Amino acid sequence: MQEIIVQGQSGRSRILIGETLANLNRYLPDGRAIIITDENVARLYADQFPPVEVITIGSGETHKTMETLAQIFDRLIAAEADRSAFIVGIGGGIVGDVTGFAASTYMRGVRFGFVASTLLAQVDATVGGKNGVNFKGYKNMVGVFCQPEFVIIDIAMLKTLPPAEIACGLAEIVKHACIADAVYFDDIETHCDRIAALDATTMLRLVQRSVEIKAAVVNADERESGERRKLNFGHTLGHAFEKTLGISHGAAVSAGMVLASELSVRQGLLSPEEFERIKKLLSRLHLPTELEFDRAAVFDALKKDKKRQRAQMHFVLLTGIGRSEVRSIAIEEIGAWLMGR
Repeated sequence: MQEIIVQGQSGRSRILIGETLANLNRYLPDGRAIIITDENVARLYADQFPPVEVITIGSGETHKTMETLAQIFDRLIAAEADRSAFIVGIGGGIVGDVTGFAASTYMRGVRFGFVASTLLAQVDATVGGKNGVNFKGYKNMVGVFCQPEFVIIDIAMLKTLPPAEIACGLAEIVKHACIADAVYFDDIETHCDRIAALDATTMLRLVQRSVEIKAAVVNADERESGERRKLNFGHTLGHAFEKTLGISHGAAVSAGMVLASELSVRQGLLSPEEFERIKKLLSRLHLPTELEFDRAAVFDALKKDKKRQRAQMHFVLLTGIGRSEVRSIAIEEIGAWLMGR
């Protein structure tokens, strides 16, 4: 097992890579614990949960809402959970976001941790202290920064995921390599077959490197005032694709990374050869590189992105594979490029 520390203003988080759900009890404090999970995870793993109260929510992005939060608060109040309670989210990114937000706000905040069951949660969603829900279809519009005390990353849980869920996590892995580590990008290119087979040694190595990259960024900039914005590579357009097309996070971010890379080439920052390498790798990982979409609808969704500051948008561009920068680009300039491409 490898342990990586995320240290933010909102707390210290232990990321336990290679730990198992079976050992969750070792990390629970004395006193009352309550688990929040979703229907799919409960069906597969409830027999491995410690003997504590379980709150089960629905599965899927449609349940990442204020209504789900209200249901959780109702259950916590009915159970007479007080400020000494410890809440554990067991599941993917949606369970993590909802659990973290609920725990951070219930009675003005109770302690919490995660067991990350999906690749997306293991490399991204439960690492870094962002917790939130969607509002009226807009991604993560309401939320808080608050670090979980621990995140257990059990690689064996990946074996029960459908291919589309694995692809969501792979998109984030490629993102980390693109923005921060050219050697990591090479490693992913070299081991696509082992990744497809979910080879445990390979997946542990990839998860660890992605967590290292994200932890370093979060430790330097927890609240996304500078360096952490780089983690949004592919997400500005990606979130707009999710809202307008209803596609998975991984598919949306993959297509978003391609367009952000294309804009990087247009700006003279990224070579056409590197652009083609990025597209080829995404294709090999069975992620989309092109989408049919309504440009006006996507641009309208993009204008409501929380990374916007008045007439400008913080947009992540590549200056090479493994190198990135954040540029403030006029919304109308992005719109002109998007409409005219």
